Amino acid sequence: MSAALLDLRNVTIRFGGLVAVSDLDFHINAGELVGLIGPNGAGKTTIFNLITGVYSPSAGGICFDGVSVEGRRAYQITARGIARTFQNIRLFSSLSVLDNVRAAFNLHLEGGFLGALFRGKRFVAEEAEVEKKALELLEIFGLDSVCDLPCRSLSYGDQRRLEIVRALATRPRLLLLDEPAAGMNATEKVELMKLIRFTQERFGLAVLLVEHDMKVVMGICQRIAVVEYGCKIAEGTPEEIQRNPKVIAAYLGEEVPDHA
Repeated sequence: MSAALLDLRNVTIRFGGLVAVSDLDFHINAGELVGLIGPNGAGKTTIFNLITGVYSPSAGGICFDGVSVEGRRAYQITARGIARTFQNIRLFSSLSVLDNVRAAFNLHLEGGFLGALFRGKRFVAEEAEVEKKALELLEIFGLDSVCDLPCRSLSYGDQRRLEIVRALATRPRLLLLDEPAAGMNATEKVELMKLIRFTQERFGLAVLLVEHDMKVVMGICQRIAVVEYGCKIAEGTPEEIQRNPKVIAAYLGEEVPDHA
């Protein structure tokens, strides 16, 4: 079996006397679409923040593509190939749709500060290439026709779509989606599921999805991990998770007989 793309081993994080994540073992393979679910306050967003460098673990290790990412800054982890979206959309509201995507490409630019200051040939050529690639991404996701509009003028669903495009501009191998269906109606959720599948297949990505809507999670994820109070209580296929007594108890707040 090949090594996992992302590997969390015995990861724990404490905030004072509170243990937010405890002794977590979790992995994602290249190209896999995995769900991470659990009741409110289970530690799901904390796990995202550990993976992306917002927090450093109190114990345990996090490796991406065989290299430890503990202690690295968030932008360094993004540059290695992990991108994320947020539960509350965090676009640059005063910028255009195109400029939101262009900003993400800056992570891999080579011209540097002096190049931008003096606007030499290399800088101009690099900026032209960035604009071309940004427009290509926007076209793939059907947003090229609104590229010059301020992003705040987009519909809620299109803003979610733009946030994914901006994440893709960082050239990730692993995309973390934090409750992308939040605030969406039933029709928008169906479109979101298609979008996530398309993104995974079109760009050959691994995807980690945190989501409360079980129809979305069960409808697209190949494997699901369940956390409660910062501990993993179950992991398996959607069918296995739906039948798991511990998962049912965590969501319903009651014990369920093994034969149920």
